[in-house]
Amino acid sequence: MAGLADDWAANRQTCVEVLCAYLRMPYEPDPGPGVPEPQRLAFMITREVRRTVIRVMTAHLRKDSVTSWQGLNFDFTGAVFDGADFSGTQFSGGTVLLEGAQFCDGEVSFEGAEFTGATVYLRGARFAGGRVTFSGAHFRGGAVSFRNAEFSGGSVSFSGAELTGGTLSFGGARFSGAAVSFRVAEFSGSQVNFSGAHFSGGEVGFGGAEFSGGEVSFGGAEFSGGDVYFDDARFSGSEVSFGGAQFTGGNVDLSGAGEWSFPPVYPWADAPPPGVKLPVRHQQQRA
Repeated sequence: MAGLADDWAANRQTCVEVLCAYLRMPYEPDPGPGVPEPQRLAFMITREVRRTVIRVMTAHLRKDSVTSWQGLNFDFTGAVFDGADFSGTQFSGGTVLLEGAQFCDGEVSFEGAEFTGATVYLRGARFAGGRVTFSGAHFRGGAVSFRNAEFSGGSVSFSGAELTGGTLSFGGARFSGAAVSFRVAEFSGSQVNFSGAHFSGGEVGFGGAEFSGGEVSFGGAEFSGGDVYFDDARFSGSEVSFGGAQFTGGNVDLSGAGEWSFPPVYPWADAPPPGVKLPVRHQQQRA
């Protein structure tokens, strides 16, 4: 099918849709070692075919591809991922649908991927286990949406990601048990939205992140549990707002920020609510 897509440009999109349809077929995660051998073998065969389909796709989305599939549409709605390598891929146009996708085991890597002008929807996606990484990814345009996604287990990393254009939305997302990292990420031109997100457990870290431009909004977010920290983060130019956010539990720690020349906007007038820690120098200035 991939060979047909390469040779038949007029119907390349149709061929890609067939490959995507296979990945959307019902699929159960690894049943474990205690099942009968025929069942275990059937699972391993299905998993290998699925991973081969993904390898073929990603090979056509990298710089060195002889025939590029960039700009095509990819529909992975509801697909289950228990391991996939999208590292170094380039999404320079088209639409990638991952709505309702499940990341439940293994490692799914978008490390070093470039999103320039593409529309990527992960709305309602479920991150329940394994490791998903966008480390070193570049978001230079288009729209990437994690709206209403659920982060309940495993880890999701945006460490070292560069957000210099377009939009990245976590509106209404639920952070209840996963470890989510934006360590040393650069927010310099994008509109990043956590409006209405729920932080009730797990850990969300912005350690060493650089907020130098663009807008980052936590407006209307609910912080009721877990830990959100900004150790060594640099607030030097982005418009970061917690306007309308509710703080009823958990910890939001900004006390270790590395730079505070362009501090966030808060929804309180005097002392911060319990669980919120600001830099000591900021508290002294207010006093």
